[in-house]
Amino acid sequence: MKKWLAMLALCIASTGAIAQSAPTQNAPAQNAPAPTPMQNMQSMQGAGMGGSARMQHALQQLQERFAAANTTHDGKLTKEQAAAGMPRVAQHFDEIDVQKVGYVTLPQIEQFVATQRRQ
Repeated sequence: MKKWLAMLALCIASTGAIAQSAPTQNAPAQNAPAPTPMQNMQSMQGAGMGGSARMQHALQQLQERFAAANTTHDGKLTKEQAAAGMPRVAQHFDEIDVQKVGYVTLPQIEQFVATQRRQ
């Protein structure tokens, strides 16, 4: 858990400015995508199954930093955007971009962090 929190903290600390992101609107359940590993952990926290307010805050900051680095607002972070706004993501970009499409998404970053946590 500490290793995962350290990795998440490094991703979060990778940029200096905290950006304000617009709140997302909830889609109807039938159109909702499968939950990401981080969303699963968030729901477990809400059910009293572990986690902490600190982890919740770290996840929120990760989302905000992704939104700030994603200057094109398309949900896709290029290596250049990552280098400018999330250097730790840029450092591990090739590991995160498993499909080799030239960009990473927030769920892919969350999956990478969750994988690092398990190691």
